[in-house]
Amino acid sequence: MEDLDGLAAHVEKDPIDAAFHLAWSGVTGELRNSTDPAILNMVGSLRVWEMLSRTGCKAFITVGSQAEYGRHSGVLREDLPACPETVYGSTKLSLNILLKQLCAMKSMRLVWMRLISAYGPADDERHMVPRLIRALLKGERPALTQGEQIWDYLYATDVAEALCQAMEQDIAGVFNLGSGTTCVLKDFVTAIRDRIDPSLPLGFGDIPYRPDQVMHLEADISHLKAATGWAPRVDLTEGIRRTVEWYTSHCETSSSVPRQH
Repeated sequence: MEDLDGLAAHVEKDPIDAAFHLAWSGVTGELRNSTDPAILNMVGSLRVWEMLSRTGCKAFITVGSQAEYGRHSGVLREDLPACPETVYGSTKLSLNILLKQLCAMKSMRLVWMRLISAYGPADDERHMVPRLIRALLKGERPALTQGEQIWDYLYATDVAEALCQAMEQDIAGVFNLGSGTTCVLKDFVTAIRDRIDPSLPLGFGDIPYRPDQVMHLEADISHLKAATGWAPRVDLTEGIRRTVEWYTSHCETSSSVPRQH
């Protein structure tokens, strides 16, 4: 996204059947109402689509966000009204509307995956899970909210498999991408701590909830399952084990790990 001319020179050499667009700036909480990432994301994504359209690309698979929905107290379904409360969510929703029109003009299949919450190895160091694990590996007491949130977490390899299924199947439209199950955030954090060292303290309540705190994230993934046959493979226990083991083995080299977006 920061070198689109260079990307174009690479992309436009050969015909492309399908493309994944997962690049996005301003994902972390402190940037979700910033205009600079919104401009980069909108303009950059449209330029990426434009260069792909010149290659004859027939399928464009990209990742939206639960932030497009705004706050809801129940299960998120694709037919719910989208009421984003952040610039981040509004940019995602706006791009979806634009790409839907543009792809229709070029007979390009658009698959828009509204990712709920992913975790796993090599995550952005500013996100909760890597920060939590790194603090615990150092023997520190991580500062946390009360942890009453009800959350839907999906392991990274399941995300990748869902995206690949969307490429291989002749589908188009908006799909929720999550595990379809929930856990209380406090239990999730405690399970991570217990995997590292059950005696380590956890700072629940050290951080107040944000005014716009989302307390319930739960995806209905039946639409995606019916369209592709995909289903999550990695449960929370196994996902936590893999994630903690990765960070444990990379704790001294993590600064060189590429960040996910």
